[in-house]
Amino acid sequence: MKQPESVDECLYFTRRKFEPKGGAVAWVFRKQCPKCKEGLMKKPKKTSPTYDCPKCGYAEPKKEHEETAELNIEYECPKCGHKGETTVEYKRRTWQGVKAYVFKCEECGEKIGLTKKMKEPKKK
Repeated sequence: MKQPESVDECLYFTRRKFEPKGGAVAWVFRKQCPKCKEGLMKKPKKTSPTYDCPKCGYAEPKKEHEETAELNIEYECPKCGHKGETTVEYKRRTWQGVKAYVFKCEECGEKIGLTKKMKEPKKK
């Protein structure tokens, strides 16, 4: 799996530690413009409803753009210690009472959630 060289080429990037052991690094690469195939799509402002191409000015609605994005994850399972890589859709789901990007350990099948910073799971 190709890792980003800079967070500038990412739509989303995070590094998380799990308790009592393990951790994960997750990222979503910025996509190429579907119109000109040269520029990387980005949001002009944090609250903007579209992703824009800086080269040709093409705009794509945020919802459509994020539905096709994939979250790449390198992780160490907190349950079994397995180190692996996986790809899931870039969509938060409810996991233990909080919104998180959820994936399964390839070895033991444990569901693992990547929550926003400082969010603790409500259910154990």
